[in-house]
Amino acid sequence: MPVGVAAWPEGTDDLPAVARMTVTVDALRLESVSRGLDERPPLPHGTRSPTAAAATPAPTPTATPTPEPTAIGQLYVTTALNVRSGPSRDAEVLAVLARGTEVAVTGTTEGSWTQVIHEGVAAWVNSEYLSETKPAEETTTAGGGISYAECASGSAAEDGLTPDAIRVHRAVCAEFPSVTSYGGTRSGGGEHSVGRALDIMVSSSSLGDAIAAFVKANYRELGVSEVIWSQQIWTVERASDGWRWMEDRGSATANHYDHVHVTVYGNSGG
Repeated sequence: MPVGVAAWPEGTDDLPAVARMTVTVDALRLESVSRGLDERPPLPHGTRSPTAAAATPAPTPTATPTPEPTAIGQLYVTTALNVRSGPSRDAEVLAVLARGTEVAVTGTTEGSWTQVIHEGVAAWVNSEYLSETKPAEETTTAGGGISYAECASGSAAEDGLTPDAIRVHRAVCAEFPSVTSYGGTRSGGGEHSVGRALDIMVSSSSLGDAIAAFVKANYRELGVSEVIWSQQIWTVERASDGWRWMEDRGSATANHYDHVHVTVYGNSGG
């Protein structure tokens, strides 16, 4: 800290007094500075400069496991029936159950569909073809449990049909007695004109689904080569491809939405 010295022209006798004054001023100045330092409040213990808080990562959501289906009872299949992956006739067909098959149901329904347990997983079938009682055994049957008895409605539709087409008519007639309208031989060329095709008229899409599944499941015994239903085609030659979509022909009948068309080989079944 600087120290000031003053000189007076009158003489040097007053120099000690001036020096004492300077020292006294400097002492007061030091005392003031020292007191200012001593009176400054101390920083709180542990205080440090604020820093940005570390970002806490959001918790990873835990996926809710899909509960396994639980059976609450058993029902019986009253006809050959598609087992589908979802409650829609557009859903994938997982299997075809034979008439009389017992299935486990979960109690869940959606519209006209019932949820069942198929090979340990949830699947769907049409509720219309489930029953609490097992259907009676067929009394007049051929190999494979298919009935070839003459239809109660008569055999007029069989005129001109080949043996395989007659087998299809009688088997469907016995399995689906509600069907009363069939289309057999007709002019115009194609399989119908030579007795190798049969049209099975249906009143609902669910009935058509069931008939198409029944014929497809028994194609070998019935001598079937091809099934067309709901603008889709299935053939023995390309059986591994399943149902294949067809081009739009312009009407419900031409697209086979009101009937199941079955083509046969001629006489290879039985």
